[in-house]
Amino acid sequence: MLGRVLSHNLYTVLCIPHDPVALEEHFRDDDDGPVSSQGYMPYLNKYILDKVEEGAFVKENFDELCWTLTAKKNYKPDRNGNSVVSHRDAFKLWCLFNFLSEDKYPLVMVPDEVEYLLKKICTAMNVELNSCELDDYLSQEPQGQGGLTVWQFLDMVNSGRFLRGIEQEAVSMAVEEVYQEVIEDVLKQGYLWKKGQLRRNWSERWFTLKPSVLSYYVSEERKEKKGSIALDKHCCVEVLPDRDGKRCMFCVKTSSRTYEMSASDTRQRQEWTLAIQTAIRLQAEGKKSLHKDLKQKRREQREQREQRKAAKEEETQRLKQLQEEKERKLQELELLKEAQRQAEILLQEEEQRRRQQHEEMQRTLEIQLREAEQARASMQAEMVLKEAEAERQRKRILELEDMQERLQEALQQEVKARQDEEAVRYAQARLLAEEEEKLKQLMKLKEEQEEYIIKTQLEKQVLKQEMENKNKCLEEAQKQLEEVRVNRQRVDQDVMAAQRKLRQASTNVKHWNVQMNRLMHPIGPGDKRTNMSGGGFAGYQPLLCQRDSSLKLKQKAEDKGSNPTRVNSKENVSNGGNSSVPPSLDADTMATEPTN
Repeated sequence: MLGRVLSHNLYTVLCIPHDPVALEEHFRDDDDGPVSSQGYMPYLNKYILDKVEEGAFVKENFDELCWTLTAKKNYKPDRNGNSVVSHRDAFKLWCLFNFLSEDKYPLVMVPDEVEYLLKKICTAMNVELNSCELDDYLSQEPQGQGGLTVWQFLDMVNSGRFLRGIEQEAVSMAVEEVYQEVIEDVLKQGYLWKKGQLRRNWSERWFTLKPSVLSYYVSEERKEKKGSIALDKHCCVEVLPDRDGKRCMFCVKTSSRTYEMSASDTRQRQEWTLAIQTAIRLQAEGKKSLHKDLKQKRREQREQREQRKAAKEEETQRLKQLQEEKERKLQELELLKEAQRQAEILLQEEEQRRRQQHEEMQRTLEIQLREAEQARASMQAEMVLKEAEAERQRKRILELEDMQERLQEALQQEVKARQDEEAVRYAQARLLAEEEEKLKQLMKLKEEQEEYIIKTQLEKQVLKQEMENKNKCLEEAQKQLEEVRVNRQRVDQDVMAAQRKLRQASTNVKHWNVQMNRLMHPIGPGDKRTNMSGGGFAGYQPLLCQRDSSLKLKQKAEDKGSNPTRVNSKENVSNGGNSSVPPSLDADTMATEPTN
């Protein structure tokens, strides 16, 4: 039954043909049960709302029907008659709320729109709204920050918290003015003087300006309409000079006629001209309602404000994250600095240890260099002694008077010279071994230097100086090695000279042996020369044979240039098995130790 009544009222209010059969057909299967809201909504959409044509019905009547259906259950005014607004004004506020609410269900009005509506009502009463008190009220409400429902809004207005001390009649007039402005799209209304078209007389009329039309009535009750002026984008408004006893004149020009009007004062004329220009602008932009446009702009501004707020919060969060990241990186930097300091300490310790090793190695090389210098000095002294001995040997050979003693001394000098030669060869072999050891050490130093270069390439630039110092030390060692090799060559030349002198001395001894034999056995008459030469001096003949054999062995060793040890062993055998003489060394081994 209630479904039929509601459907009948909707058909009547929305001005569409009644179709009671459709309701019965739609709920044919639910005759035994009540009509639920879930089942009635498809019927409402299909058979009623889909047939509605825009502009074919009076929206105020539809709003009154909806208000009647909802207010009885939800609206609770003060039963003692202390409500701020009347039941009719509550309906108008309900309509204003529906217009300004958000386009989502359930309908709520955001705090900005609540403040906007209350400000317009207070402005209509020439009262200033207390925004701080409104903010406090919204903050105290459980859902005040998200928005108010229509019943919460009406309870707030009826509480008298924001309109206390104001008469109900003034509130009613203000609500009516705001309702006409927002809901009925009345841009401006008031009395103006209008000049007639035929009689050309001036009559005072009540004008009501909407975006599409400027209507005028006999009085402000708007019961008797006298005419209207259709506004479009081709219309314009102009200010006219005073004439015919009228002042503050202006005119509205349409495509068919020019309407002349006069305001009460300059301010009213300016307000009317601005309002008419606004209506013409809305027509040119294709907009039907000023407040719908303003509502959309306020919504866009709120969205932009929310976006800026969200962006600001996001930026704040990002800055916070950046600050946290910065602090974390600063901590990591501190840890890296501490690790760098520890690495520098370890590097300094390692550098100090290497410097100590380098200094020890340098001291060792200096000691070895001094020993090599001492060996070279001793060899030079020995060579001087050899030259002195050779000089004394030549003097003794020249003395024919004491030939036996001189020959014995010459033989002793030869033996001593051989011993000295063997000692020199032994020293030369020792020096060659030391040179080989130094070469091995040098190669080891080179390998260590290469490893050190590879290792220190990953370290800091401060180690380059140490590499340069090591390169300098290596170059000095190479130079000293070259000097040692040059000294060795010089000693080899000295040994070869001593050998030549020794061979010369041996030749001289042989010659003087022959001369001695000839002197000891004078030639007699009838003796043969061969017997004389073959006889000789019996005491010196073994010595001469030994001398000849040693000279032959030495000549063979020089010709072959082979193993000096084997030649020296043969010479020892030929010298009567003298094993106390050390084995001779090759002249190429007579070199000093490498120097650093």
